[in-house]
Amino acid sequence: MKVKILEADFVLTCNETFEIIQKGAVAFEETIIEVGESEQLKAKYPNATHIFTPPHSVIMPGLINVHVHLEFSANATMLHYGDFIPWLQSVIKHRESLSQMATTELIAEKLQTMLRSGTTSLGAISSFGADLEACSQAPQRVVFFNEVLGSNPGTVDAMYGDFLGRYHQSKDEASSIFFPAIAIHSPYSTHPILAKKAIELAFSDHVNLSTHFMESQAERDWLDEGKGDFTQFLTAFNPYAKPMCSAEEFLTLFNSLPTLFTHSVHASAQEYATIAAQHGTLTHCPMSNRLLGVGALDLEAVSKHAINLTVGTDGLSSNISLSLWDELRAALMMHTNSPLEALSKTLLKAVTCNASKALNLPAGKLEKGLLSDIIVATLPQEVDSIEQLPAQLILHTHQTHLTFINGELVC
Repeated sequence: MKVKILEADFVLTCNETFEIIQKGAVAFEETIIEVGESEQLKAKYPNATHIFTPPHSVIMPGLINVHVHLEFSANATMLHYGDFIPWLQSVIKHRESLSQMATTELIAEKLQTMLRSGTTSLGAISSFGADLEACSQAPQRVVFFNEVLGSNPGTVDAMYGDFLGRYHQSKDEASSIFFPAIAIHSPYSTHPILAKKAIELAFSDHVNLSTHFMESQAERDWLDEGKGDFTQFLTAFNPYAKPMCSAEEFLTLFNSLPTLFTHSVHASAQEYATIAAQHGTLTHCPMSNRLLGVGALDLEAVSKHAINLTVGTDGLSSNISLSLWDELRAALMMHTNSPLEALSKTLLKAVTCNASKALNLPAGKLEKGLLSDIIVATLPQEVDSIEQLPAQLILHTHQTHLTFINGELVC
């Protein structure tokens, strides 16, 4: 592959110091060779192929959506929004219909839509395996989280067997851009024995691990006291239902492996401290949180405990878009107490360098030696100051001008 030099008004490295280079460029092949000022790189690599961008363009790492449910991609208006338990009941009511509508072709179309908005890597949470074919053939880098759930002790072996079959099918599809992984659904839906077996498998296979945790007040009330809105919901399936573990006991199951904890809106200070001690990641899904009426994540508490923060779109069962730009705009509007410029930097890191760390991908930053997953976004006008660039980028970007994966132009 011949060296390419991509030039733009700005290079947003998304590294730890959030370096922004004006009149910058990236020299790359399959991996990044060098990042710097455009004139210097052109002089250093005189035989490179030059790729120019329109005025007001920004070069940055491809976006990484660490948590997306693609199996519910057929939903538009069928599910109930506004409160968590009615939404969950509507998911169960319409699950079969939505599953039949979510064909491989439809999921592939949603993946292409995500690609056009700049998502070059994703963590797909798969409950049934219906998205395996589309994800294994996607142009993006996919970490494929096979999800396990089941609360009845009498069916633990059967549920684990079903999960194991799906997991091995995904292992058969493993490639340089498709990575099998494991997800535990939640503390209220997954028996500790089942969760422990799956976590031990993730540890022995050295794969990524994810779980939902403390999404709603209903979950908080159920795990703490065996009361609240989950009481009627769960006893409809099992009249003798009771909490299978406390929140802290559930977290203890993940001591052996850094895990992505999704939502955690109702986590306590002690639980944040435990996640931090485990070197875990917290995934924020602001649109889903708003539509399901569960509240807003305490970003100040997450920062205080120095937890790695990422952002995901969840799925179209609790969102109207799978674009991370839409998700970041929602976060900007949700967290009104956070200064706009600082929050914009935090959010962009959450979908780049922080996300790559969470999924163990050598991407997410424009840095020598990392994979050339690169996007170009073009703003409609010049920005007032370089400090305003992150916020304006979030506010005005919908699709990319160029997208590269492994150094190849894909969109």
